[in-house]
Amino acid sequence: MSTPEDPLAQKRRHGLARLWHATRYSLAGLQAGWGETAFRQEAIAALLLLPAALWLGQSWLESAVLIATVCAVMVVELLNTGIETAIDRIGPEWHQLSKRAKDMGSAAVLLSLLLCIGVWLAALYHRFLA
Repeated sequence: MSTPEDPLAQKRRHGLARLWHATRYSLAGLQAGWGETAFRQEAIAALLLLPAALWLGQSWLESAVLIATVCAVMVVELLNTGIETAIDRIGPEWHQLSKRAKDMGSAAVLLSLLLCIGVWLAALYHRFLA
């Protein structure tokens, strides 16, 4: 078993060492996210939607917006999972503020999904029905 890293070690790093360690932490975060069913489902959907965005978008800007909405859903899901994990670390007992934080994170995911769906429906309408 390895010893835990000094919590301030990242603050003392500079240049490529800081970038290298930050990248490793980010990859660890993605790996942890993959362990969550919702993020895994969204990532699998992204594997289909990202190439479809390149086909559906009639300009680079339209494709970029479609891609951005898909990525936004995954970003918000990771942030929501981070909130839930931090709340769960505090303790398993029910507390109104914990519930509120989790509900707000869930609402953020819902809004990002609605935005994504709305943009994709508008792009499909524009491409095929307008």
